Amino acid sequence: MIAPSLGRRALVIGFGVSGRASARYLRDHGLAVRVADRADTPSLRAALAELGLEGRLGGYAPEDLDGVDLVVVSPGVPWDLPLVEAARGRGIRITSELDLFFSACRQPVVGITGTNGKTTTTALAADLLRAGGLRVLRGGNIGEPVLDRVDRLEADEWVVLELSSFQLESIARPRLRIGAVLNVTADHLDRHGTFERYRELKAKAVRSMDADGVALLNRDDPAAWSMRSQTAARVIPFSTREPSIGEGVVAEGGWVRAGSTPVLPVAAIQLKGEHNVSNVLAAVGVGWAAGLALEPMAEAVRSFSGLEHRLELVGDFGGIRWYNDSKATTPESTYRALEAFSEPIVLIAGGRSKGTDLAPLARAIAARATALVAIGETGPELVERVRGEGMASAAVAPSLEDAVRQARNAASAGSVVLLSPAFASYDMFRDYEDRGRRFKAAVLEEVGSRAS
Repeated sequence: MIAPSLGRRALVIGFGVSGRASARYLRDHGLAVRVADRADTPSLRAALAELGLEGRLGGYAPEDLDGVDLVVVSPGVPWDLPLVEAARGRGIRITSELDLFFSACRQPVVGITGTNGKTTTTALAADLLRAGGLRVLRGGNIGEPVLDRVDRLEADEWVVLELSSFQLESIARPRLRIGAVLNVTADHLDRHGTFERYRELKAKAVRSMDADGVALLNRDDPAAWSMRSQTAARVIPFSTREPSIGEGVVAEGGWVRAGSTPVLPVAAIQLKGEHNVSNVLAAVGVGWAAGLALEPMAEAVRSFSGLEHRLELVGDFGGIRWYNDSKATTPESTYRALEAFSEPIVLIAGGRSKGTDLAPLARAIAARATALVAIGETGPELVERVRGEGMASAAVAPSLEDAVRQARNAASAGSVVLLSPAFASYDMFRDYEDRGRRFKAAVLEEVGSRAS
């Protein structure tokens, strides 16, 4: 049966993971679905054939909108794309996978956003809720679409979503039971234009909440903490630096505390770095706000060793430890990675810029790392900048494999080689996951095989 609110014919722009979920959902609800994607690859053609859909690959055209009642915009597609603007001009409804999900979902939703730490916190929060006895669907920007699973949700099931600024931009009203804002620093300015616009999109997660919801805000991040005046929800702060914040979640005296109750020792957290302690506090806050017992949540934290591409230990070869932090696509995330180690660091960094200033990053690298091997579009400028800050050991590598070889030569026993790019991956790789896996393969080939 066709849902009256959706119309009869839909165009899905962007046929990645989210776009395919949208297409399946709309097709299964009786709509005639077409697809448009600027790319044209064998995998896209195979996906179209598998779903039995028609589509235009390799670009867009105004006639793609002919006869369309609904346009679904995937997260990677700019909200002001000319084709989307043309749809607005024709009075066609514009939506997204997660916007459709929020319209259809009646279960409680936890939404986690921020510039850094979203994926780790989302995964951990879902684990904590499961440890507390709840049924949980995890998804969103973590790489798991949810729209094509919404019809299978049980009445008592919870949903935990990672929400990016791209996704929040496309959601009319994210209806969250619990919302967490981890931090807000300049990112995606190439798309959003200004930091103020980017921050407002992040604030949307808690601004749309009702009085019966709970907003978890990072007391240590000025932009996140300022959102407390923008929400009707009950605010619970979390902090690694302000132990006396009352009914909040804090790291104090070597313990994680929820209110005045100890949860677990900070030393029991497997994840490296103060930023990950902050992520744990936010996840514990989610479980606490959901009314769960603290002990099973503490056990879930103890057993959580992190995710791929996030300060992931690749191996220890010849007394040198190699870490994959390919998910670090902003300078702020690389700052946190550099702070996570006390050992000498050989850093591999660089990629496609999102419009950020390289000067602060160069200063941080020169202050903390012993050597830099730079890759990607920003590589030459980054090397020039760090040399200007007094770092002598800095060089450009034409490939990731060469970067690994250069880093091996620059490192000595007792040091760390860290891939923490600080920039997007699209200049050299399909995505950050492709970059991280190719790094791990290169390390095992260039270093691991020689150490065995």
